[in-house]
Amino acid sequence: MKLLLVEDEVMLSKFLAKGLRKLGYAVDCAYDGEEAMDMYEINDYDLMILDLNLPKKDGMEVLETIRKKNGEFRILVLSARNAVEDKIAGLDLGCNDYLTKPFDFAELEARIRSLLRREFRVRDVKLRCGSLTLDTAAKAVYVKDEEVALTKKEYALLEYLLNHMGNVVSTEELIEHVWDSDADLFSNSFKFHIHSLKKKLDGAGGAGRYIVNQRGLGYKISEVQEEKE
Repeated sequence: MKLLLVEDEVMLSKFLAKGLRKLGYAVDCAYDGEEAMDMYEINDYDLMILDLNLPKKDGMEVLETIRKKNGEFRILVLSARNAVEDKIAGLDLGCNDYLTKPFDFAELEARIRSLLRREFRVRDVKLRCGSLTLDTAAKAVYVKDEEVALTKKEYALLEYLLNHMGNVVSTEELIEHVWDSDADLFSNSFKFHIHSLKKKLDGAGGAGRYIVNQRGLGYKISEVQEEKE
């Protein structure tokens, strides 16, 4: 999943971005309101983490501008403004969640997970396809009862495909949501990760067969008829 982190405190931004990337998220950083709007218009994000006290363009103005264009985009406000009136104003303008500073990083990540599940209308924390299970809370993947060790990029690719199960997802869309926008990515890097993912799933009960390359279109994950044992 790809996040846009809008925070003008550079040290805090670097800390949050580093922590979120360790959890497997792709993260782009903006340091003022105008930059946030520019990046929002150019890239396709799954969620925005938005500070309110921003230079050039206030966070409330950013929130209001986006909501006039897109009523579905997920926005989590992360702000030192802890007055009840500020929370009410943010929620009334359309933020999906409001977390005040100081905060616990684990709670921030839990709220991000919750919003992303709601975005894709997933009611269970576990995504399933045949014998394959992805636990979004534990960041773990299982084939039947066997855990499969994946890299962060492999996990992110699988999670995105499962959130769009049954639909063909283009290579460009997968790259857009799994890698940072400024990543130095070559086409063979993506192919390496998708090939490695399928190989690992195949080695754990043949689950790699669920991921199918639709030539010229992209990739699709869907349940196929299980072979009788």
